[in-house]
Amino acid sequence: MPIVAQSTETTDWVSRFADEVIAESERRAPGKPVVVASGLSPSGPIHLGNLREVMTPHLVADEVRRRGHQVRHLISWDDYDRYRKVPAGVPGVDETWAEHIGKPLTSVPAPKGSPHANWAEHFKAAMVASLAEMGVEFDGISQTAQYTSGVYREQILHAMKHRRDIDAILDQYRTKKAPAKKPQKSQKPVDEAELEAAEGSGAAAEDDGSSGSAGYFPYKPYCGNCEKDLTTVTAYDDDSTELTYACTACGFSETVRLSEFNRGKLVWKVDWPMRWAYEGVVFEPSGVDHSSPGSSFQVGGQIVGIFGGEQPIGPMYAFVGISGMAKMSSSKGGVPTPGDALQIMEPQLLRWLYARRRPNQSFKIAFDQEIQRLYDEWDRLDAKVADGSVLPADAAAHSRAVRTAAGELPRTPRPLPYRTLASVADITAGHEDQALRILGELDPANPIEALDEARPRYDKAEAWINTHVPADQRTIVRQEPDAELLKSLDEPSRQSLRLLLDGLADHWSLDGLTHHVYGVPKVQAGFPADATPKELPPEIKTAQRTFFALLYHLLVGRDTGPRLPTLLLAVGQDRVRTLLGE
Repeated sequence: MPIVAQSTETTDWVSRFADEVIAESERRAPGKPVVVASGLSPSGPIHLGNLREVMTPHLVADEVRRRGHQVRHLISWDDYDRYRKVPAGVPGVDETWAEHIGKPLTSVPAPKGSPHANWAEHFKAAMVASLAEMGVEFDGISQTAQYTSGVYREQILHAMKHRRDIDAILDQYRTKKAPAKKPQKSQKPVDEAELEAAEGSGAAAEDDGSSGSAGYFPYKPYCGNCEKDLTTVTAYDDDSTELTYACTACGFSETVRLSEFNRGKLVWKVDWPMRWAYEGVVFEPSGVDHSSPGSSFQVGGQIVGIFGGEQPIGPMYAFVGISGMAKMSSSKGGVPTPGDALQIMEPQLLRWLYARRRPNQSFKIAFDQEIQRLYDEWDRLDAKVADGSVLPADAAAHSRAVRTAAGELPRTPRPLPYRTLASVADITAGHEDQALRILGELDPANPIEALDEARPRYDKAEAWINTHVPADQRTIVRQEPDAELLKSLDEPSRQSLRLLLDGLADHWSLDGLTHHVYGVPKVQAGFPADATPKELPPEIKTAQRTFFALLYHLLVGRDTGPRLPTLLLAVGQDRVRTLLGE
């Protein structure tokens, strides 16, 4: 099977695939644009696992463009798929949507309150907006438009004429399923929802057309009465193209000329390879389930020859997980989508997460505190790129994250640390004037003069605080000093507070306060404030933790909170002095 090899080298995977795709395109269609493809079914929220179906060919297509070649990245919207079930947790949708099961997605009403014409358009719109923000250039193809306008008529008639050949291929894989083996203790159990989420193109659960006593037919009409695909073809004549079907849902039956009929589609395992041949697709990735015998990609590799085409090359892509949220599944509520991720992170970071890992490597996208560590890692990479110390593979991933062949993505003018911005947004609770005051004091030598300098990163951090940090973890600064705690302090604790307050004005910046706060326990123990950990006894770390906990209790009434230098700046000198008992 023409699957691109999965290398374990640390070189840039995108460049390797681009080399193969360009060479393969020249072999198949010399002088023509390179065609890469993705397939998305807007049957519900299009989640971050589905995004890998788009980002893998996008990154390869963009590299091909950078090399001066013409390339088309097709996104086939499988909006003529059947509506299979009502997704849980979708706002504006209730159990009454079950009456539409079996209809094309474009014939199902959009959720209540949606401005879009139908179910498919509602979920497509959110994905299109996210892709635009991420700089993904593509040609969208509606399968509803293709089928209902008769674009595939010749391909449908060809498939019906060669139905016995198709049936023979499919029959190789129609075996009884063996009893499921119990997973070994060391083996991670496979979740059915994960498998569903990984199927990037089309309706994997759709039958292959083998039902019906009249024989095998790779075509499924939608009923002329109830619009559902619960139909069975009962007769077909190759010469006249007369087709008779009956609907098991409503009892309707009719005879039509398939050469003139546009209300139906090829079954999925035939539809996908037909499109490979029709569009001349050279590169398309597939989910991990396609590696099994009888899967859509594997079977399609044989069926595509009936249509005079070749199977695309392309990697198998692994799952994308979520840190801090439930496992992704398009059948469950609360599924994180690209739009959800872009609320809390800049598009460059999201692009980087997909670019830095080979498609066969799984990874997680953080919605919890881990996002702060990811941003720290990203900022360190940014700094290495700036000073020239970055490794080649890391430089390539960074370049693919911040720009496309069309140019650089918009970025935050002053990209302050995400964790700092999140702390400021947390403490100020939406008061922009207070946020600007704090951010302006972070670096007195080069102060921020307008909040826009820190946007959009500041807005992303604020959105994360407001939507993903539980209320009981939010920071609320004390209104009045904790008189009882202050009265109970022993002399060493009082001394540590005096040392902090005495140097507060001279260290009033982010770097200055960081040095000062960590230095107080060192000075109190008789060491220089700038002594390194190697020069200090282990008990200094214990003293620092005790000191920090005291400050948190006096300022916010908890053992922990935002980084103390940021918190002190946010509270302001006068209020800090009051709360610490001066």
